[in-house]
Amino acid sequence: MKSIIIEKFGGPEVLKTKDVEIKKPESKEVLIRNSSIGLNFIDIYHRTGLYPLPLPSGIGLEACGIIEEVGSDVTLVKKGDRVTHASMPIGAYSEKQILPEDKLILVPDGISDEVASCITLKGITAEYLLHRAYSVKKGDKILYHAAAGALGQIFCPWAKALGAEVIGTVGSRAKEEIAKNNGCHHVINYSENDFVKEVEKIVGKNNIDVVYDGVGIKTFKGSIELLKIRGMMIAFGNASGYVDTIDVKKDINAKGLFFTRPSIAHYTVKREELVESAKKVFDAILAKKFTVKISKRYSLSEVKQAHEDLEGRLLTGPAVIIP
Repeated sequence: MKSIIIEKFGGPEVLKTKDVEIKKPESKEVLIRNSSIGLNFIDIYHRTGLYPLPLPSGIGLEACGIIEEVGSDVTLVKKGDRVTHASMPIGAYSEKQILPEDKLILVPDGISDEVASCITLKGITAEYLLHRAYSVKKGDKILYHAAAGALGQIFCPWAKALGAEVIGTVGSRAKEEIAKNNGCHHVINYSENDFVKEVEKIVGKNNIDVVYDGVGIKTFKGSIELLKIRGMMIAFGNASGYVDTIDVKKDINAKGLFFTRPSIAHYTVKREELVESAKKVFDAILAKKFTVKISKRYSLSEVKQAHEDLEGRLLTGPAVIIP
């Protein structure tokens, strides 16, 4: 079985294709033949060691496939089921994978393997950001950074459908139209404009209800500046660098802000949370609240290029790896 392995942290060059033997599933595990694998920014954090893994390690958290074999005590799924997943144990960049049954989600009819493989992690992320980290309601003024990205393709139209006024930022002219098509009411190119000033032109000073920031260092301070009194700052990613120091007195206390740094693991602690969140995502797709468009497809042998494209911000939507 072919699998992508990292033996040290570093750039895309550390991604190695290996022939590995796969064990039999334990009593509560299943063997899955992957048909499509999701490509996510967290894969880069694992590869570089920002989120360190014990080495050597597989890589990848998200995939969709068919169950080929089940352990003796498996009750939640069965052989032949089409399932997706987006959680530990890591190792989705492979032809086959062993996973515990309680991490699996059944894929409904009407959702393709490719969509399921690239929507589970990002879709559940969008769901908890919009409904649980902060409950978006009609009339909320939202600032969302990196609105042309894969998550933005899901988050922005969903936020718009909830009745929010969505202001999205992008890093290039080429991505402005993409963000508009993703559902943003207003789009700001922060590589050419001061996004703080541009947002203030739209909603006024201190008038943003919630900021969703997956960019990090480049956008954090400006985002804090734009929030209203008792506004919510949700820092869920760090594409431009990790914000590891916050001045509570200056950044938070000055306006009585709420701050959270969530991850999917915090919102899928119980299996019931995982299943319910995934159901909301699939229901939203089937109800056409947003459309998932695959921006690019790679083979397992092309994962280095996939990481270069993702890290270089060259992708304009979800991408998949076909094993």
